[in-house]
Amino acid sequence: MKTTAILRLALAACAVFLAGVCQAQTYPSKPITLVVPNPPGGLVDSSARLLSEPLSRLLGQSIIIDNKGGASGNIAYSQVARAQPDGYTLLTSYSAYHVGNHALSSKVPWAQSDLVPVALITSATNVIAVHPSIPANTLGEFIAYLKKNPGRLSYASQGTGSLSHVGTEMFKMTTGTSMVHIPYRGSGAAIQDVLSGQVQVFITTPPSVMQYVQLGKLKGLAVTGKTRHPGLPNVPTTAEAGLNGFELEAWVGIFAPAGTPPDVIAKLSAGIKQVMALPETKARADAAGIDIRYAPPAELDALVKRETAFWTKTIKAAGITSE
Repeated sequence: MKTTAILRLALAACAVFLAGVCQAQTYPSKPITLVVPNPPGGLVDSSARLLSEPLSRLLGQSIIIDNKGGASGNIAYSQVARAQPDGYTLLTSYSAYHVGNHALSSKVPWAQSDLVPVALITSATNVIAVHPSIPANTLGEFIAYLKKNPGRLSYASQGTGSLSHVGTEMFKMTTGTSMVHIPYRGSGAAIQDVLSGQVQVFITTPPSVMQYVQLGKLKGLAVTGKTRHPGLPNVPTTAEAGLNGFELEAWVGIFAPAGTPPDVIAKLSAGIKQVMALPETKARADAAGIDIRYAPPAELDALVKRETAFWTKTIKAAGITSE
């Protein structure tokens, strides 16, 4: 009897394994939905569109971009967390939402454990951009102006808890300055008010502001990475501008619902690696001000763990909350 029971368990295990193998071999057999937690425009949406067309060609199935902005990404994250774990609903995850939302609120309707990493796809420095009416042409002059005029200027963000929000609060803490926070629903709405001068400051990723800095419609005072941005070669890094120790980077990764078969994850990750290495993908990324940065699931998982600890500490220190 024991032998029969063991045999049945073994056969059941084999059946599950073979089902997973078969699914990976036939996957994908229908369109894939790539959920974006932001409105069109900006780093996250641009990264999804950078990936979708070449990956669609490689996999032989359409990839549908589904923009679900609002609620600091929680609408989109919840949708993917509750989706069937079959590889047909994926999330384009924004670093600030993924590692920061749970520090902002105790009522987040999804957990990090609801999602599994597929691949890191892009990253971006941030640009400290100000309206031309601000009487400062360098980062040092801007910080001095802020200190002489505490609370006089306002800054835009893509929403409470976004990278532009937390990052600007970090900038304020680092420099001992004060500005008023004006949250928006995404980059598109924010940039319009910054261009008009209704809001004067926007620390955000290059896709949102690069063209306006290039045209002289905004002043780019510094970029927040270790090196200058190729699309803004005349804009110094924060270290070059005299603000040592302040660096700010955003990243975008692809995640799937927990329980998605490992073979499907592996096939997706391998496909993403292949299309992100294409010259055409790099050319489009450069034009958009995005850095391609592929990493496999294990590396993305480690990045999430490191940044969750850092962001939780920063958010608590700044007293930021969405409740």
